[in-house]
This record gives sequence, C-alpha cells and structure tokens, in this order.
Amino acid sequence: MNFVVPDFAPAATELFMAGMSLVILLLTVFMRQSARNVGYMLTQVTLIGAALITIFMMDGQVRLTMSDMYVDDLLGDVLKVLILFSVITALIYGRAYAADRGFDTPEYHLLALFSTLGMMVMVSSSHFLSMYVGLEMLSLSLYAMVALDRDSARSTEAAMKYFILGALASGMLLYGMSMVYGATGNLSLAGIDQAIYNQAAVYDGVSSKTVLTFGLVFIVAGLAFKFGAAPFHMWVPDVYHGAPTSVTLLIGSAPKLAAFAMAIRLLVGGMLDLAEHWQTMLMLMAIASLVLGNIAAIAQTNLKRMLAYSGISHMGFVFLGLLTGVVDGDRFNALNAYTSSMFYAIAYVVMSLASFGMIILLSRSGFEAENIDDLKGLNKRSSWFAAMMMIVMFSMAGIPFFVGFFAKMSILQSLVAADMVWLAVFAVMMSLIGAFYYLRVVKVMYFDEPVDTAPIHSAPDVRVLLSVNCLAIAALGLLPQQMIDLCQLALVASFPG
Repeated sequence: MNFVVPDFAPAATELFMAGMSLVILLLTVFMRQSARNVGYMLTQVTLIGAALITIFMMDGQVRLTMSDMYVDDLLGDVLKVLILFSVITALIYGRAYAADRGFDTPEYHLLALFSTLGMMVMVSSSHFLSMYVGLEMLSLSLYAMVALDRDSARSTEAAMKYFILGALASGMLLYGMSMVYGATGNLSLAGIDQAIYNQAAVYDGVSSKTVLTFGLVFIVAGLAFKFGAAPFHMWVPDVYHGAPTSVTLLIGSAPKLAAFAMAIRLLVGGMLDLAEHWQTMLMLMAIASLVLGNIAAIAQTNLKRMLAYSGISHMGFVFLGLLTGVVDGDRFNALNAYTSSMFYAIAYVVMSLASFGMIILLSRSGFEAENIDDLKGLNKRSSWFAAMMMIVMFSMAGIPFFVGFFAKMSILQSLVAADMVWLAVFAVMMSLIGAFYYLRVVKVMYFDEPVDTAPIHSAPDVRVLLSVNCLAIAALGLLPQQMIDLCQLALVASFPG
C-alpha cells in the first residue's frame, strides 16, 4: 500500500495560522503579567502574516489538496485577504472597548483567531466534511465570544440564543448534506456536480431528483441562517444587541464573506444543475428579508438592532444576485449575477465595519453609545466623524455616489438582464423604505441638540483607521469598476466552466 503525502502548500496560510494559535496559547499561559498585550500583538502579527502569505501565493491557479477536500483558487485567495483585513480592523476598533469592560483577554484574541481560521477553511472547502469543520470552528468561537462579558446578563442570554439556534441550523445543514451524499454517493463538490449532471444517482429506488431536492432544502436553510436572512433571521437582532459591540462588529462583517463563499461553493460549484430549485428558495427568502428587514428597522430606537435588521435586508440583496445566474436553464447571466452578489457582499462588509466602528468610537467606559439618540448633535461634538457617519448611512441607503449605490445598481442590472424587472422594481421600493431609517440617523446628527456632551476619547489609530474605512466607502463609490473587475476575475479563474 502506497502512502501519498499530500501537498500542503495550498493550505500554507491556514497551517501558519493554526501553528501561531498554539504558540500564542502557550506564550500567554506563561506570560500572565503581559499576556493581554502579547496576545493582541501576536494575533495581529499572525493575521498580517497570513494575509501576506495569501497574497504571495496568489497565482490564479486552481490547486486541490488533501484528497480534493481543499481548493486553493483566486476566489478563495481574494476572500481570505478581505476576511483577514476585516478581522484586523475589527480587533483594532474593539481593543480599547474590550479593555474598558474587562474581557480584553488572551482568550478573546485566540477566539478571534480561531473564528478567522474557520472562515478561511470554509472559503477554500471543496468537500462537505472540510466545509462543516470550518463552519463549526467559526460558530463555536463566535458563541464563546458573545458570552465573554460574563457580568452581563444580556450577553449571556444572547449567547444562549445564538448557540441553540446555531446548533439547530448546523443540524439542518448536516442533515441536508447527508441526504445529498445518499443520493449522489459523493462528498466532494465536484463529484456531486458530476453525479447530478449525469442524473445517475439512485437512493433506495427513489429518483435522485426527489432526494436531492429534500437535501437542498435543508442546505439552503442552513445557509440562510449563516447569512441571517429571513425567515432564519430570529437570532440576528438579539445577538447583535446582546453581544458586546466589539463582538457584534466581528459577527456582522467578515463571516458574511465566508457565508458567501460557502454559498458559491455549494450552490454554484456543486449543485448548479439544481439551480431552478434553489433559486426559487432564494427568491422567497430575498423578498422576505427585504420586507422584514426594512420595515422592522423603522421601529428601532437602538442603533445596533437597527443595523441588525438593516443587515437582514442587505442579505436579501446578496440573494437577489445569486438567484439571477441561471434563467430557464441558460447560464448567460451567471458571471454578471455572481459578480454583482460578491461585490455587494464586500461592500456590505466595508460599510458594516464603519458603522459598528462608529458606535465603538462614541462609547466609553460605563457608557454604550448604542441608541440613535446618543448620536444627537454629533456634528457639534465632532463635525468630522459626523461627516464620516453620514457617508456610511448614505452608502447603506444606496445614495449616489457611494459604494452602496453601485452595489445595489449592479444587483438591479443583473435582475433586469434576467428578465426579473418586477423583482428589480420591488427591490427599489424596499430601498426607498429603507432610506428613511438611514436618513433619520443623519437628521439626528445634524439637526438635533446633543444629549451627550462628553468629548470623544479614542486612540489615534482607531480615529485614523475609522476615517480611512469611511473614506474607502466613498472611494469605492467613485471607482467601483476596479473591485467589480477583481470579483469577476476571481470567479472566472475559479469556475472556468
């Protein structure tokens, strides 16, 4: 029997992160006095090093390793770099916030590192087993992070809700995967795609079509939970509100890119021939997300809950892009559709980082600036950061010429190209409703008298990075084509067929 040693080079970034996680774990045990600073610095060094390794190895080739369970391609590389920089940004924003509340511990940084590792495994998975391992690594880390503020009953409650509903969603996803395996006899996405194409899979005499459809329903439900899309959204407002804002910032940003990668790998890479089924499900969830997210957000007075419902509506737009790829069996619109969806996911992550970063900036020890009224008169306290928050709100509302406008425009163009004009009109109407609660925040900042007159104290690096983050929203709006071209190139290189 010949034992073949796998080529670990395609997974060099993940192996580096896993090794550094163990190093940080051991060092912080023996360096109790300076464990917090050492843990933070080594975590950031690890994330930056992982990004540099990924960029260095980015060659546009598609390479499989570990018995075809893991794929290294341009799509994975681009998303991994964006995930790494999102987590780096989130940790910088949240460091002082976590320190003021007493959970700026080595465990906090290690959990952030393990969650990032889980996201990267999800992004590069080409097999059900590796994908599920990555998903659980991400999920378990986030459950623990939500509960890190042990003195807060609200955080503990949010963590319990997240854990219970997350376990239910993971079970549904795993059950769907088992049904697909039973129908196709494959766990690798390429094998599943080939089996569906050949229509040769049989499960106990039952047509594979029926079994695959049942499995697909559970898989899409599990995916929708990770996106936070309706009707699997019930955890989003409570977790966003209950978790410490630095953790909410992490949950609301980078994992959305991992969820997008998971959807592309599963639905496009593995089950594109079942598109007529999963596109219908995505359409219903997109409509529900747009309606519920935008209408429920209007009634919110808590900024974190408002952004949670806003995120639900934004995930509806991501789904709109995914459901326009195949029209009556024709894939002529697939590249533009998936490109627009990927571009929207990236734009949302940039906007989400800035919005929650602003909440952290205005918060201080003993005070959470998480209500909309806490932003009253911000222009009189700091005209610069009021302008930065205005950029974020305008972009989320889809007002020209910020990145949110072009992200929505690309989705609408994809809908029109797929002859779904009615859905494009519906999305525009929902966006107009959504503009109300974004513009309300701008009104409060510029036209109301300040309630909180305390000066804004924050580290210089947070101020600079948050300003760059907000200005990037404007810059990507002025030059969106470069990011769109990158998304398109990544999809073409990763799915040449």
